[in-house]
Amino acid sequence: MLEFFIHLVVTALLLLVVAYLVPGVQVEGMKSALIAALILGVVNALVRPFVVVLTIPLTIVTLGLFLLAINALMFLLTSKLVPGSGRGLPVRVPRKPGLLGAEPRRVGRVRTMSLETAAKTGLDRR
Repeated sequence: MLEFFIHLVVTALLLLVVAYLVPGVQVEGMKSALIAALILGVVNALVRPFVVVLTIPLTIVTLGLFLLAINALMFLLTSKLVPGSGRGLPVRVPRKPGLLGAEPRRVGRVRTMSLETAAKTGLDRR
């Protein structure tokens, strides 16, 4: 359970970093980032696998580059599902910056997974 909360906080922090670095992506603070991180996790767990399976031929033809578009699509879907995004704009992702915004978050996910693996195998640097 602790790993889930660490992953949630890391994803929320990465969303804040993306909002700072990518023009057009807006996040209104840590509370909105945590809600968006939770929704992003649900979207990646439930919707992304179906989209990936349905687009396997296109992914093969593009040598895997279409997965970047799928990441951007999940990022955009998350911004539409965050409560208040149509009114109060706590999280807003326009279409063009969606691709740029999805990638730093992906790098952070890989980093979090590598830290979890190191902790499980006893390779952490303490």
